[in-house]
Amino acid sequence: MVRCSMRHVQTKEPTLASAVAARLRRNAAGLVPAVVQDATTGDVLMMAWMDDVALARTLATRRATYWSRSRQEYWVKGETSGHTQHVRSVSLDCDGDTLLLRVDQVGGACHTGDHTCFDADVLLADEAES
Repeated sequence: MVRCSMRHVQTKEPTLASAVAARLRRNAAGLVPAVVQDATTGDVLMMAWMDDVALARTLATRRATYWSRSRQEYWVKGETSGHTQHVRSVSLDCDGDTLLLRVDQVGGACHTGDHTCFDADVLLADEAES
């Protein structure tokens, strides 16, 4: 008889660098808006929310991780839909209150399956496109 023992392996939660955490200007809920842009086309795909944990996970894995305000839980884009975001870069704006993620989008970025969340309700059309 062969006996095997399995050790419980704990993975360490990534943490945000203190210099980055100090620059972030969070809202009252501890969140920062994250604007997501297609790295190839420049299209603005969506906006989501991140806290320190979501940002640290994103920076560590290059898998876009967000905080769902409605479900009160973290979600990795594409984990259930297959519409993934590989994060090429993350930038913090000059005020420290908005993040910009440049991603390689596979499938639709919007929860409706559309390419972008910003194509349904055009409130003012570009004059050059008329």
